[in-house]
Amino acid sequence: MENQTLSIGGMTCAACAGRIEKTVRKLEGVTTATVNLASEKLFVEYAPPQTLSAIKEAVIKIGYEVLEKSAGSTVTIPIGGMTCAACSARVEKAIRKLEGIETVTVNLATEKATILYDPHKLRVSGIKETIEKAGYKALDFSKEGAVDEDKLRKEKAIKVLKTKFIVAISLALPLLYIAMVPMINVFSLPFPKALAPMNFPLIYALVELLLVIPIIAVGYRFYTVGFKALIQRSPNMDSLIALGTTAAIVYSLYNVWQIYQGNFHAVDSLYFESAGVIIALILLGKTLEAVSKGRTSEAIKKLMGLAPKTAIIVENGAEKEIPIDEVIPGDIIVVKPGTKIPVDGTVTEGSTSIDESMLTGESMPVDKKAGDAVYAATINTNGVIQFKATKIGSDTALAQIIKLVEDAQGSKAPIAQLADIVSGYFVPIVCAIAVIAGIAWFTTTSAGLIALPAGKSPLEFSLTIFISVLVIACPCALGLATPTAIMVGTGKGAENGILIKGGEALETTHKIQTIVFDKTGTITEGKPEVTDIVKSKTLDTSAALGSDAAFLRIVASVEKGSEHPLGAAIVRAAQERGLELVKVDNFASLTGLGIEADVEGMHVLVGNRKLMDERSIPLAELEADSDRLAGEGKTPMYVAVLDGNNQGKPAGIVAVADVLKKSSKQAIEILHKMGIEVAMITGDNKKTAAAIARQVGIDRVLSEVLPQDKSNEVKKLQEEGRKVAMVGDGINDAPALAQADIGIAIGSGTDVAMESADIVLMRSDLMDVPAAINLSKRTIRNIKQNLFWAFGYNTLGIPIAAGVLYLFGGPLLNPIFAAAAMSMSSVSVLTNALRLKRFFIGQATEG
Repeated sequence: MENQTLSIGGMTCAACAGRIEKTVRKLEGVTTATVNLASEKLFVEYAPPQTLSAIKEAVIKIGYEVLEKSAGSTVTIPIGGMTCAACSARVEKAIRKLEGIETVTVNLATEKATILYDPHKLRVSGIKETIEKAGYKALDFSKEGAVDEDKLRKEKAIKVLKTKFIVAISLALPLLYIAMVPMINVFSLPFPKALAPMNFPLIYALVELLLVIPIIAVGYRFYTVGFKALIQRSPNMDSLIALGTTAAIVYSLYNVWQIYQGNFHAVDSLYFESAGVIIALILLGKTLEAVSKGRTSEAIKKLMGLAPKTAIIVENGAEKEIPIDEVIPGDIIVVKPGTKIPVDGTVTEGSTSIDESMLTGESMPVDKKAGDAVYAATINTNGVIQFKATKIGSDTALAQIIKLVEDAQGSKAPIAQLADIVSGYFVPIVCAIAVIAGIAWFTTTSAGLIALPAGKSPLEFSLTIFISVLVIACPCALGLATPTAIMVGTGKGAENGILIKGGEALETTHKIQTIVFDKTGTITEGKPEVTDIVKSKTLDTSAALGSDAAFLRIVASVEKGSEHPLGAAIVRAAQERGLELVKVDNFASLTGLGIEADVEGMHVLVGNRKLMDERSIPLAELEADSDRLAGEGKTPMYVAVLDGNNQGKPAGIVAVADVLKKSSKQAIEILHKMGIEVAMITGDNKKTAAAIARQVGIDRVLSEVLPQDKSNEVKKLQEEGRKVAMVGDGINDAPALAQADIGIAIGSGTDVAMESADIVLMRSDLMDVPAAINLSKRTIRNIKQNLFWAFGYNTLGIPIAAGVLYLFGGPLLNPIFAAAAMSMSSVSVLTNALRLKRFFIGQATEG
């Protein structure tokens, strides 16, 4: 079974995505075909004899593009010693002979060689050696990854759409002014006398025509795609836009001809402004959509950007810096303090603490020594280590997380695209009504069965009916119903620090039944703090460790030399209390155990239970307190004092914990009132996790979950038939955020988590989680109201436009009033959407 991801071009709406899926699924051997419209990717699973080329051909055949990109890497190497064109040609020829070289260009003027090569077949060091052998000097170079063709293509598309919108709106506004002011100039707005429609109707009509032509030109894609979809019997939103604006334009052109023929009253039947304004507004929507789509792949790019670009390897006893792509399994790599681990491996020499928060979300560094595993993109905080590379490239833990994010983004939630589904039926029905009504009226009036209005021929009368039906059924209101509410709803959220990334997220959020919270940095602050000080009962209260302040002062003085975050928390607690730290001697950091030092005549140990056991410190009297603190989700750090004979006795415990956020408990209580189940996911042990859960009222605890398994836990909840939201902040949360129906990232978290999420809480306040859900409910309710009114106007208007009232002796609906009805439906939709601006975000806490 083969799995492939293809970049697709030319899609405009959900109907396009659905059509591609339907076409590919019909192919023999294809088991799965899912199109992600936002990232413009096709995820396909197939088995032989089906081939990838056949799948590409099927997609191209139905009118879409399959975008290819190179998998090679590009390197630019400055070259010294070239003097003429013969030199550059010699270097080019030498490099081109190497296996794995795709293209090579040597520029004599800049003295640089730009090379596209396959990193799996060739190292850059091999290219440099070839240049040196040819008699020239290979200088320090800059390396780039494969050209991000997707990004360049999307940036170009956004730029084109912005330009088209600017052209359209700059012409649509004066067109609207010219069309409307003579009709409803209640404010006595200025208007050129040379364009007065009653005095110079032909000039007036031609000016409108000249203004609308460029707008039609920049919106040509609506017509090419829309009519093509109609011809292929799969109408989409472009079809609605194309039909509505074409009807207005054709009718208007007919009336321009009437004016030219001397029928000056036809000046009242021009609808160029309707077509122009609709196209301008749709182009605005398409521009905003393209910008949003461009951001969907940034999460993957951020993840890829975490890994360092180079690594220092030990070769023949000397250190050598090489590009990350040249590292192979078995290489011995040196990592200095403050730098990133380049690939996965096993420590062979040295000890240190490594910050793995970018992978695990846990803020506390992990002690590492010989034999321990290290992971790409994590940060070495203090010591110098050497490790043996075991996994590189796509095999690293970081690469696996990237793959999980890609897979989760490729899986498709069953979100209904109501407007596109309805348009599939709405458009052909409206067309059928228009055609049937036109023919029926032409037949009956030609036969004299029904009297015509004065001055109307059967053809003109039936054409008026046909156009009126299409104009009143214009998709403007239908097209505005969803985006206007979404724009106002997301805007209101943004005003209050709740960033909702688009309509799908807004639509799905109100359906959430279970919310899964990551623990560290989400329910808790993500910053360890001193919570308890417990002193031994046998401690001499008159001694230097007698009072809590004195105890903390001595322990903090010892910890000042430590770089461990727990030690930093103790030092910070002492400083916050205004305690003056003292100088210590003989400080020693004991990796994985703790620290020791001489201070004020005492030899003090601070560390974990293992350190105390190694030094034979009796802990019986502190056992109960230690268990109690651990049960409360805190980390007990033991303190002991050694005498001159190296005999030690316990001095007490300093408990450090990642304390709960103030809003956590209240937010979870509100979610319960809203009928939502709350779960917590963490890598902590069951005892610590259960303690945290009890404090905040969590319903379900998912403990001891490995980073790569978080998305699987979310998937299990979804398999129970529940709509699941995931709230997290770490990179390890990214796959789960993408897997969940709704991913919610808190603003203090990593950029990758925020890019993977559907909703970002900028204030990192968990009270914004119920607020976002309530805002979603209000917005979706508003959208449903908009759709009701939009269809209501069309449903009532179409029979009237078809001449039902005239049939019973009533008036015939003039296209002017058909356009007015269309405008009224748009106005009602916009007005209703703007009501969301009055929504008070605090209402979210009312459940």
